[in-house]
Amino acid sequence: MKPRKVVIVSRIFLPEPAAASFRLAALARGFAAEGADVTVLTTRPPRSMAAGSVDEPYEIVRVPVLRDSEDYVRGVAQYLSFDVQAFARLLLMDADIVVSEPPPTTGLAVWLSSALRRRPYIWYNPDVWTSATLNMDVPGVVTQLMRAAETVSARRAGGVITVSEAMGEELHRVTGTSWDKMFVAENGIDTDTFTPDGPEEPVGAPYFVYAGSISEWQGMDIFIEGLARILPRHPEATLQVLGRGPDVARVQEVAARLAPRNVVFHGVQPPARTAAFMRGAVAALASVIPHAGYDFSKPTKLYAAAACGTPSLYAGVGVAAELVSDNELGVPVDFTPEAVAQAMENALDDAAHGRRAALKGRRSAWAREHASLAASGRAAAAWVLSGFGDAER
Repeated sequence: MKPRKVVIVSRIFLPEPAAASFRLAALARGFAAEGADVTVLTTRPPRSMAAGSVDEPYEIVRVPVLRDSEDYVRGVAQYLSFDVQAFARLLLMDADIVVSEPPPTTGLAVWLSSALRRRPYIWYNPDVWTSATLNMDVPGVVTQLMRAAETVSARRAGGVITVSEAMGEELHRVTGTSWDKMFVAENGIDTDTFTPDGPEEPVGAPYFVYAGSISEWQGMDIFIEGLARILPRHPEATLQVLGRGPDVARVQEVAARLAPRNVVFHGVQPPARTAAFMRGAVAALASVIPHAGYDFSKPTKLYAAAACGTPSLYAGVGVAAELVSDNELGVPVDFTPEAVAQAMENALDDAAHGRRAALKGRRSAWAREHASLAASGRAAAAWVLSGFGDAER
């Protein structure tokens, strides 16, 4: 049999460090491991991140796009600068099946091109964008258009890959997508890069690390407020921030006001250096503002910390808090500066008295068994290819 030709379409991909990049790279490798011929259609990376040559079992086709002030493909104009090109190229590309990553505008481009070429596509559902807009400062018409686009993208797909049962339930609630066409491929991390053994970042004093996206619905400045409360007793403690996002400017203003010498912004860092920061941290930080439409999400930061054996301090509610508590990955706390400050103080005390290392091996072993992106990508790829006839139908 000829190998199936699979095209993965995403506005973000390696070398841009993001959960979507790692997840889709694992999926592409999974397809290749299953014998498929894989092409990734994506954007040219930011100027600061040279794409370079990659020794991967898939081909990458890159197109130039508009980027915002943070050098990120975010916003209607930026999305469309990719979507229009993706639509045109998909009409000319030879493929048996296409996999589409959000935003929903990209889903529409993939749906229409797939309909014209009479081939199936898969909708990858790591987030429910409609739910996020309900609690953001956006016009109601934007939410309605987003719901329409997301509904078409998900319901017209031959199948849907979702990253958790909670995420699948939310997609079903918002768009009416049938559970019969969904496959849960749990989110995770590269457990070959994020390991308990390896170099640690030489910060020189006890520190907390926040690594990943800095967006409005995460409210990561809650950790700056918590840190400011403990500085009179722990003046040497710092918060090392790795990442970028639409909320970074506001967060930097909060840091400049409350803890100007104790919060360090490093910007986006390569996975290996992020892992080095994780290994040496007193605790890794993650947050989601409660009841803002994302209580069903599980931040990738939690998996990265677990893989390095580092405890997580999670501020928020929902499935992520349950994940941390049920698997002894750290401590879930209320989304308040007081609760965060107390948890930070406890973490510093645990580290000072050697209690931090007690669960290190257990956390990393849990990550290898339950949060391996390689295993998740292979499982999702096998599901797509094994159900190819159903997808066509």
